[in-house]
Amino acid sequence: MDTKNTESISVLMLPWLAHGHISPYLDLAKKLCTRNFNIYLCSTPINLNSIKKKVTDKWSNLIQLVELNLPALPDLPPHYHTTNGLPPHLMVTLKTAFENSSPEFEKIFESVKPDILIYDFNQPWAADIALSNNTPAVQFLLCSAIFCSLSRHVMYCDSSVSFPFPLTIHKYFTEKMKARLDSSPDFAKEIDRASRAGKISKVVLLRTFREVEGKYIDYVPVISQKMTLPVGPLVQEELEDTEDSTQTIQFLDKKDESSVVFVSFGSEYFLSKDEIQEIAYGLELSKLNFIWVVRFPFGENMKLEEALPLGFLDRVRDRGLVIEGWAPQAKILNHSSTGGFVSHCGWGSIMESMMFGVPVIAMPMHIDQPFNAVVVKEVGVGQEVERDENGRFNREEIAKVIRNVVLVWGDSKEESKGNA
Repeated sequence: MDTKNTESISVLMLPWLAHGHISPYLDLAKKLCTRNFNIYLCSTPINLNSIKKKVTDKWSNLIQLVELNLPALPDLPPHYHTTNGLPPHLMVTLKTAFENSSPEFEKIFESVKPDILIYDFNQPWAADIALSNNTPAVQFLLCSAIFCSLSRHVMYCDSSVSFPFPLTIHKYFTEKMKARLDSSPDFAKEIDRASRAGKISKVVLLRTFREVEGKYIDYVPVISQKMTLPVGPLVQEELEDTEDSTQTIQFLDKKDESSVVFVSFGSEYFLSKDEIQEIAYGLELSKLNFIWVVRFPFGENMKLEEALPLGFLDRVRDRGLVIEGWAPQAKILNHSSTGGFVSHCGWGSIMESMMFGVPVIAMPMHIDQPFNAVVVKEVGVGQEVERDENGRFNREEIAKVIRNVVLVWGDSKEESKGNA
């Protein structure tokens, strides 16, 4: 590793092993580089390979990619040292391997000798290493401020103290969370790990902006006594066109302005067959143009045609594009033909939708997403598809909200931009 520049502040970054985490960490690294910081971005080789193209000549002298090698495990070969494409049953194994890499990370820390460590939501062991070396540990969280403030409230406040901002969340989500806590010791350990990681840091950075989440940002230091700073949305850079990208852009180029609905539920949530069917019928009933990204878990032998309603692809051929696996989300949202975004409300997706001025049709699935949907509604950049009393989505409600957001809101991109 190169000797650090003594005239600048050196930062060692350690994100969680997900593409959805390492990319925003790289974006923050670039932002810091413009303010006299040198960055060492540490992750597994397969994760670093996914961002190497983004570390162009402009940044190569300021951002160094540092490989973290996880302990060798028979069930976890190196190509599984990332959440991207990881079979769901190996997630706990990956988290355990990551935590067990602390001796390797300590060697990296001692070699780099950073002035600051920036770490993610679930690495108390990394913060401990920094503090044992008298180095400040700063936590950079990719969740919304509403979720951060609520989780900190639970962490620091007695159960008799109410959260100061009234929230209405469908009972489906609270029951789902309780059931998972009761049935999964591993999930309880995750909560404890995240809690310990949050308590160690002296400063919290949040991927958000004050105009959207001011009251929630301000509440975090009130209850935790930690300086809390929003760093902006950190929307990813556009890369060169790919063959897949060209297909979607050509589809959009043929459609009228704000006439296409983009449908995506993120890279790590997989819809059930029943959910796929209801969304398909909802899109069909909406009678609007759409691009829909459908993903299946690694190793699941499900064909796209089998998951969709019989004859669906033929019936929507002229107005729908269904893509299996991946689509260039930022390019799609930034296209003038895109008029709505059916989203699971992952916070990164919400940040992108706000930056590109695309209103959200919110269909949250779990964890922080229902709270992110609250922000979408509070700020006025979208509407939520309500679940029925059993917690299920139905096609009529999906179609109704899609049409309302795309058609009734009128020039929704400008309205959404104005509200955000």
